Amino acid sequence: MQTTDIAQPLVIAISSRALFDLEESHTLFEREGVDAFAAYQRGREDDVLPPGIAFPLVRKLLALNVHAPAGVPHVEVILLSRNSSDTGLRVFNSIQHHGLDIRRATFTSGAPTWPYIKPFGAHLFLSADAESVRRALEHGIAAATLLPSQAVLPANDAFGHEQIRIAFDGDAVLFDDEGERVSREGGLEAFARHERERAHEPLIGGPFRVFLDALHRLQAAYPVESCPIRTALVTARSAPAHERVIRTLREWGIRLDEALFLGGRAKGPFLQAFGADIFFDDSQHNIDSAREHVAAGHVPHGVSNRSE
Repeated sequence: MQTTDIAQPLVIAISSRALFDLEESHTLFEREGVDAFAAYQRGREDDVLPPGIAFPLVRKLLALNVHAPAGVPHVEVILLSRNSSDTGLRVFNSIQHHGLDIRRATFTSGAPTWPYIKPFGAHLFLSADAESVRRALEHGIAAATLLPSQAVLPANDAFGHEQIRIAFDGDAVLFDDEGERVSREGGLEAFARHERERAHEPLIGGPFRVFLDALHRLQAAYPVESCPIRTALVTARSAPAHERVIRTLREWGIRLDEALFLGGRAKGPFLQAFGADIFFDDSQHNIDSAREHVAAGHVPHGVSNRSE
């Protein structure tokens, strides 16, 4: 791999509500408006915000930079907030308190933040706001909605060391929603036949293809046996629909460390067994299962998310 490729950082854009638990002040904003929200934040700007759902993942990603070998891509996290710079002071104070190396930020005073994702060169956008996520996806950016909840404790690998573990659904996330459309129109038998007939035809990339590429570049800079990042495909597919997926990843030159073909089984317990720091899926049903065990990001993309 060329040095110019390795040097490109992995860039994650994140909203303040995904990084920190801001639900109390957000509820106040919705109930009483911007003036009450601003007064609340100014009065508490020295009070440290508690971690939000994405905090453990962000902390672990940024920790990679501390002891990264020469030539390994760094990870950069960009904060995107609809706070004003004035009310956002509490957010930055909390970032500093928690020792997070986040230096770039945008405060929009209520305006949408998604237009700034591409100028920052972000490969992934995580937000608690579903509309911002939908707009980002419409503009070709990998994005997921993180529903507010308690931050999930980081997982440790089998050797007792902290390791970043990221899991993906396949159709409508890593790949396009072709398979889901066939399944909806013709049922599981039609889907199995469709995939069998096209086993040697690579799937088209979905909204998370670019993020997966960037993540793979970061993984490839480490020896396989000591890579601090582990990835998994966790899909409802089963044989014979597995072959096309495997051949597609081979065509892309992408390594996924684990592949779970569950044939419709609930994903949550398997994600817990994998120790996922985060899981991405287009199905709200699968997200509901996953959220009982791990942090989960809903990707509102594809036929399953279209209004009737």
